Amino acid sequence: MTISTTTQAARGGLLAAALLLAAAIPAQAAPRQLLPDNWLYLTVTRGDARSSDTRGTLLMCDPPMGHTHATEACAELAAVDGDIGSLPAKDVMCPMLYAPVTVQARGQWSGREVAYTHTFANTCAMGARTGEVFALDG
Repeated sequence: MTISTTTQAARGGLLAAALLLAAAIPAQAAPRQLLPDNWLYLTVTRGDARSSDTRGTLLMCDPPMGHTHATEACAELAAVDGDIGSLPAKDVMCPMLYAPVTVQARGQWSGREVAYTHTFANTCAMGARTGEVFALDG
């Protein structure tokens, strides 16, 4: 009878200790979102596909940062709900000089995946078609 009472007391003590330990361990915070809802990784490659002259940056829009012209680029993207192909073309005269530039955007806008790639004849044509979004040179 003593063994049974001692075993029950030990089990009760272990249970109490486990409950105290569980209460003492702080609850882990929910995983923090690393990127805002609207973000794009942008690259601009000058020259042909074999070129090593590639510049890139992460554009975040909540709040605008990570890009030389983040405020303007985010406003332009917000106006077309993140659809780069829908950005309105600016009425500018660009030289007929072939100096190709390829732009690429990968990321997320309003919960949708964004994947955009386009090659323009030159940086003037790129700027006329994409505004400040790919203006990475400052």
